[in-house]
Amino acid sequence: MECRLEVVVVPVSDVEKAREFYVDKLGFRLDTDHQAGESFRVIQVTPPGSACSIVFGRGMGDGKPGSVKGTHLVVKDIVAAHAELEAAGVENSGPVHFAEGGVMTPGPHPEGADYGSFVFFADPDGNSWALQQIVSPAR
Repeated sequence: MECRLEVVVVPVSDVEKAREFYVDKLGFRLDTDHQAGESFRVIQVTPPGSACSIVFGRGMGDGKPGSVKGTHLVVKDIVAAHAELEAAGVENSGPVHFAEGGVMTPGPHPEGADYGSFVFFADPDGNSWALQQIVSPAR
């Protein structure tokens, strides 16, 4: 079976704050903002260059705001991506890599290894994200 992951639902408590964070701060493309009455609103945004979108809103199920943890977004340059987060005022870990024994260590991976450098951050509800540097994917 061939299938593609194209949407990740992210539960949020404040739709406007989430829209501001993902669209205005992170620069994700606003695909749709649809409201059907007071109890239902869906916003779909897509990270630049991604085939997978993020959906959040009101009346979309029973997910607990802040419960999405560790979703990865892939970037080609972790240092440049970190600079963009900083410029947008997004609190983050700064570039880190995992040294011997799995110890999180400040700075990008010393050899610039694919899958080796990260920046961690969270949205206003605590849904956590990781930027991961991959220049040449294994697949």
